[in-house]
Parts: sequence; C-alpha cells; structure tokens
Amino acid sequence: MKKINSIYIIDDDPIAIFGIKKMLKTIADCEDIAAFENGKLALDDLLARMENEESVPEVIFLDINMPIMDGWEFLEEFVNLDVKKKIIINVITSSIDPSDYQKWNHFRLKCLHYLNFKNKPIYKIDASDLKRINIAS
Repeated sequence: MKKINSIYIIDDDPIAIFGIKKMLKTIADCEDIAAFENGKLALDDLLARMENEESVPEVIFLDINMPIMDGWEFLEEFVNLDVKKKIIINVITSSIDPSDYQKWNHFRLKCLHYLNFKNKPIYKIDASDLKRINIAS
C-alpha cells in the first residue's frame, strides 16, 4: 500500500467523491484526504496551506466541469503557484469533447507537475493513478 501524506478530490459530485475515497482506501495509506466541490475552495485551501507552510497534496483528482471555478480555471491558477514539489494531478471528466483532451495536453506540456487523464465514471483507481504516467487512459 502506497503511503501518501495528502490527497485532494475536487469534484462537485458527492457520489464521485465517495467512490474515489472508497477506491483510494484499498491502495493508499493517507490520513489527509480533503474533498472540495469546486476549484475555488480547493485553491483557497491550497493557498492557506502554503501560507502556513503546511504540506501540499501529493495527489489531486480534478473534475473538469464544476460551478464557481472549473478544473481548467483551477489548473490555470495552479500552474502559476510556486509549488516546488511535483504533484500528480488526475484530470477526470465525463466529457467526450476532444477539446478537453487537447486542453489537458496543453497543461501537461506547460507545467512541471504530472498530469494524467481519466474518463468518468471511474471504476478503478490503482497505483498508476498515484504516480506519473502522462498518457491517456
């Protein structure tokens, strides 16, 4: 079982959050799994952690379509933050729009973090979602 200090789940669907948490329990040992219903709440929490010199998440599960601040807007802000540690970001979406895949690839190429792309619904989370893969699944 992989030991992870902190995981963020950013998704406005409580069922998706519940499912991701349940699947994570089978492959990850993590005491700090935080869920946010939009990117703004997650970004505010992340900025507070950075300001207080607390650890930032090692893994993020990021939905694309959310109210207030969607996944793309979150990523736009996130890539400009001074986060030294490389974070694994699993972009998750139910969208079949090819432009979403193109946006993911744009962010993947322009940021220092590891971005994975997963389609919803997520039936399984495995160790590959907790490490760098940088390919579509």
